[in-house]
Amino acid sequence: MRSGAGHFRANRGGMALEAFTRLVAYNGLMKRRKAVELEPLRRRIGSLDSSSIDQLYGLEPIYEPGTGVSGRLLPEEFVPVQCPYCGERLETRVDLTTDEPTYIEDCQVCCRPIEFGVERDEGGALLAVSVRRID
Repeated sequence: MRSGAGHFRANRGGMALEAFTRLVAYNGLMKRRKAVELEPLRRRIGSLDSSSIDQLYGLEPIYEPGTGVSGRLLPEEFVPVQCPYCGERLETRVDLTTDEPTYIEDCQVCCRPIEFGVERDEGGALLAVSVRRID
């Protein structure tokens, strides 16, 4: 009886080895098939530039430090203004990445709301910033 059990174990081991061999072959086939199917997609994605990707996903342009001086606009400018309430001179950051012509920001000294009006040229460069009281 022992010899039969040993024969069964050896046969069972052979079946396990055969199943394992089939599984490895199947995985290799699947990997090759997936690689072949993904290759055109990899090429398409690799050929996109950053502005195309931004446009595809509806993203705003990203400002990379060190760029923007040669032909591209800076994303923000710091502009000195005078508070229309307390008369204090302060410097404010004007965000040039948004298309809003006006925005509201509190005075850094008296904490009252100031409406900022932003004027730009056709290229998006900052022309002027106006301030007024919100009464």
